[in-house]
Amino acid sequence: MVKATLISMTGFAFGRGAGLGYGWSWDLRSVNGKGMDLRLRLPDWIEGLEAGVRAAVGAKTARGSVSLGLKIAREAGGEGLRVNPAGLRAALAALGIAESAARAAGFEVQPMTAADLLAVKGVLDQGGDADDTGPLLAALLADLAPVIDAFCAMRAREGAALTGVIADQIDRIADLAQAARKTAEARRPQMEATLRDNLARVLAGAADVDPQRVAQELALLTVKADVTEELDRLSAHVDAARALLVEGGTVGKKFDFLMQEFMREANTLCSKSGNVDLTRIGLDLKTVIDQMREQVQNVE
Repeated sequence: MVKATLISMTGFAFGRGAGLGYGWSWDLRSVNGKGMDLRLRLPDWIEGLEAGVRAAVGAKTARGSVSLGLKIAREAGGEGLRVNPAGLRAALAALGIAESAARAAGFEVQPMTAADLLAVKGVLDQGGDADDTGPLLAALLADLAPVIDAFCAMRAREGAALTGVIADQIDRIADLAQAARKTAEARRPQMEATLRDNLARVLAGAADVDPQRVAQELALLTVKADVTEELDRLSAHVDAARALLVEGGTVGKKFDFLMQEFMREANTLCSKSGNVDLTRIGLDLKTVIDQMREQVQNVE
């Protein structure tokens, strides 16, 4: 089977840059999530930064709980750098109010560093061309691009590992389904003999019982105990899962749905087995499916 590469929702990348009298660092990471959840920690004094960052990350990432932070500060010796006392007092007052409200609501508050405080708009007077942040925005976004590329490369490497693990689990499910089919065929003569014996006992113990009605009921029990349809659907799900591996890319939601279908058939197989060996295979199937579902949770 040709295997494509899945994409993991787990990744991390870090980058540093400098220019125009500033130094900065990017921190980009993600874990699994049901959809795309992008959380940003950015200074608010650079016009257009949030929109540019969202567009850059969104162009390369389709799913996951993604967090991105930027720390930026003037480099030592930067001209025109000075603290605005009024802005600093306002920032500290706002910070005190926010911390008090958070603690009153039962939330833990992480301490703010001096660099975080200086990044608040109005705390620093940049001097000169401080109002024109366009060149700085362009430099920051250009520096973000390789960070996103490194982040995506790590997610691809994690996805390649997931591909191998999930492919092995699909093969294991296919093997168990085939073993279940053989076991179901082997139990058929015993099941038919048991039903015939039950029918004979019923007819012998009750002379007024309608033999045709009893035979119909026993035939119905035989149909209900048949697991052929469940095994056929399991085989179809195996084919669908392998097709998703070949497709690759952002197929996590499709895999999520398929895992529900796998587990439904395994549960029905166990409930209809009526045979110790077939029940054991059904339980093994449920175990492998559950393990596969855990891996699928990380697929983009």
